[in-house]
Amino acid sequence: MEPSPGDSAPGNSETTRLVSARERGGACGGLRLKSLFTEPSQPLPEEPKPAEMAFHHCHRDPLPQPGLSPERLQARRQLYAACAVCFVFMAGEVVGGYLAHSLAIMTDAAHLLADVGSMMGSLFSLWLSTRPATRTMTFGWHRSETLGALASVVSLWMVTGILLYLAVIRLLHSDYHIEGGAMLLTAGIAVCANLLMAFVLHQAGPPHSHGSRGAEYAPLEEGPGDPLPLGNTSVRAAFVHVLGDLLQSLGVLAASILIYFKPQYKVADPISTFLFSICALGSTAPTLRDVLRILMEGTPRSMGFEPVRDTLLSVPGVRATHELHLWALTLTYHVVSAHLAIDSTADPEAVLAEASSRLYSRFGFSSCTLQVEQYQPEMAQCLRCQEPPQA
Repeated sequence: MEPSPGDSAPGNSETTRLVSARERGGACGGLRLKSLFTEPSQPLPEEPKPAEMAFHHCHRDPLPQPGLSPERLQARRQLYAACAVCFVFMAGEVVGGYLAHSLAIMTDAAHLLADVGSMMGSLFSLWLSTRPATRTMTFGWHRSETLGALASVVSLWMVTGILLYLAVIRLLHSDYHIEGGAMLLTAGIAVCANLLMAFVLHQAGPPHSHGSRGAEYAPLEEGPGDPLPLGNTSVRAAFVHVLGDLLQSLGVLAASILIYFKPQYKVADPISTFLFSICALGSTAPTLRDVLRILMEGTPRSMGFEPVRDTLLSVPGVRATHELHLWALTLTYHVVSAHLAIDSTADPEAVLAEASSRLYSRFGFSSCTLQVEQYQPEMAQCLRCQEPPQA
């Protein structure tokens, strides 16, 4: 079979293949054409190295190490120490309240029992939160800490409700006797025990952090903002409980002094139980509010929707943003996701890298998930692309 004229010229065949490649690949084909005609003495353009490409990668932080973080290790040590102190003095209050026939002392012992249970639950949730993420639990077990705090608050409210009922019964019938000396001694020991536990569980407010693992963060544009909450949710809940118990112990001590010197005023025992149990319930309200906010996927209290939105819109190339969601797994583990509508001339990788960097550095998010898409004019009328209304 005779070769055709086009086949007899190797150069024509090569040129035809190059032109086809250029037509199919556009600019990329042009780059291939240039590289094929480069002289051997000239070095070919180097491919981007992995270290250079990492700048555009969204996973800036190293993989978390297994086990508890230093903050959680400190929380576990605090809970162990407070749990031991609480158990010892709870047993002493049970004995002292029984000998003194004091409902107020038994109320304080019951609150200490609730604290022991809540702290043991918190220790369990701290251990559970170290388990790695799975295909079923893709976020891991961080929220077990929040559930432990909720169980602690609910248990305290239940025990307090029972004791309030018993206090009302005593006020109505007045059929009881109080040993003033035993009550006074037990109440004094209870105050010392609660002071010791409060010292063990006290956490200083964490400093402003500009990293993705900051404990709490107030955006730079908003200034210091509200006082920063205590660091670990479980320790914070236990600390609030101890403060409520300390307040009640002081009330019981005042009532025991009155009953010791004026036995005819034994009604001070159920009255102190009634009043200071209400104070203990009120002291847990902030913790309950924060826990419910987390469980309802609410925006973290330390940041606002508008500052995060404005930060994303300030990224060069971003025309609009929608589907912006802010939530938290714990008080210190904040998460954000959003869609970024960019100009057709913008580099998606550069926009993604810059937007992620600003969110990490300005707000301390633990996880950022951003979707980049080309801006379309109809987005302005799309109901799903509109911002959510004010609460």
